[in-house]
Amino acid sequence: MNQKVLKIHPADNVIVALTDLKKGETIVLDGAEFLLADDIPAKHKFLTEARAADDPITMYGVLVGRAKQPIACGGLMHTFNTRHASDAFGLGTRKLHWPRPDTSNFEGRTFLGYPRADGSVGTANYWIVLPMVFCETHNLNVLREALTESLGYARAGGWKSEAERLVSLYRSGKSVAEILEADLAVDAAELPQNRLFPNVDGVKFLNHDMGCGGTRSDAQALCGLLAGYVTHPNVAGATVLSLGCQNAQVSILKEEIAKRDPNFSKPLLVFEQQEIGSEEKLLAEALKQTFAGLVEANKLTRQPAPLSKLVVGLECGGSDGFSGLSANPAIGHASDLLVALGGTVILSEFPELCGVEQELSDRCVDEPTALKFNELMRTYNARAEAAGSGFYANPSPGNIKDGLITDAIKSAGAAKKGGTSPVVDVLDYPERVSKPGLNLLCTPGNDVESTTAEVGSGATVVLFTTGLGTPTGNPIAPVVKLATNSKLAQKMADIIDIDCGPIIAGQETIAQAGERILDYVVRVASGETQPAAVRHGQDDFIPWKRGVSL
Repeated sequence: MNQKVLKIHPADNVIVALTDLKKGETIVLDGAEFLLADDIPAKHKFLTEARAADDPITMYGVLVGRAKQPIACGGLMHTFNTRHASDAFGLGTRKLHWPRPDTSNFEGRTFLGYPRADGSVGTANYWIVLPMVFCETHNLNVLREALTESLGYARAGGWKSEAERLVSLYRSGKSVAEILEADLAVDAAELPQNRLFPNVDGVKFLNHDMGCGGTRSDAQALCGLLAGYVTHPNVAGATVLSLGCQNAQVSILKEEIAKRDPNFSKPLLVFEQQEIGSEEKLLAEALKQTFAGLVEANKLTRQPAPLSKLVVGLECGGSDGFSGLSANPAIGHASDLLVALGGTVILSEFPELCGVEQELSDRCVDEPTALKFNELMRTYNARAEAAGSGFYANPSPGNIKDGLITDAIKSAGAAKKGGTSPVVDVLDYPERVSKPGLNLLCTPGNDVESTTAEVGSGATVVLFTTGLGTPTGNPIAPVVKLATNSKLAQKMADIIDIDCGPIIAGQETIAQAGERILDYVVRVASGETQPAAVRHGQDDFIPWKRGVSL
């Protein structure tokens, strides 16, 4: 049944508006009446009791802010009258009991994936080409131009054909006014159908601007991230371009590969320009050997695998005031379902866990794991504060406009993506996941950096919630977009895969949405369904420089 407002936790002293509310309106909830002192836009909150300056404001049952000035009962909570605040945290007691969900609808179910020699199972089969340093960008682009269209991975038509229409109009003598009136449109993005290698989903080029000139620790982390992609279950083999003199040496890459897979057996084709000599020789060898590698990769086929082999990344971006009410808890339930089935999930974005540290710390399976999480959170925030921008500065203008007033509010809602299961491991970027269950991975809140990191740690599918809309994707792992509200799902239907708006409308429960989401994940993992980011070729890849990024 539709309702106007929602109180999330009994201890909260704020109420969320599910629709626009007007000043002077009386809201009745659970027998209590609240006279609104301000207009309350949908997704925003109003106070259930008057607050004096510095009084606490609570949401999701935790401290999310303090009043900057007196706020009336029924008054709007916003940046002009509220500042970020969160509770202190430390090593508490283990709280490992969790309400395991009913998995009967998924018991015995399988997905069709690509089995790898290390026991992992991919949801796709890609070949990757990666540079060890930005100096190899030119050679990378030459290989991209040579391989993409000739192997049948280029998308025909599209906006290039529309640009050619404009050229034709201009050459025919049409005026600028007439050109501006032209209707431009392309058909919905479709994956190429004429691939030379039908069992290879694509050749992906992991361009970046790192590898030299930064710190040695940045180079080491880059090698670790690239090793995560080389050893990834969705990757059949890799072509590596190296200049030779850069900080990110091939030897470091191989060491990082060995850490992740001591018995690594995939094709790893390395071409070092300063050793080979001319670009012509390098490109000729790289082209021939990559082609030969693709011939072998094409021999791989999908095989049935249990859902316990799935590794799902949990991400959000362009969040709004409904994120913590609909899409985030919905994928949290899907997360709990997968964990109960023996699968693996990864929750990242540490700046967006500010304020819920104690809960997550207490859910860690043992004290060393909890201590590692606590230390990473403190160290990261201290670095941010030293740069003049602590976790409190995380919410973006878009977040704030749509109801996420403080970082603690944003974080409490973001943490819902991790469900309720125990935390089995805490990973520092760019470590690889090795334990089934809920894993915490230290990354920034930046959408692309965090998604890049989750996939580098082993996520074979990423669930990405958004309230404002974001097109983020990944070169090798399908990124599934979930809208927190139906208005967004309809407005940006070309990038949204799943609408969680029915939760807000009271038409669907969190549990029902969670099962719907996991069912979609299984179909994506089997190659039966391509998310919008895959159809559009949204191949975002940004390594994290371990400076301050929120």
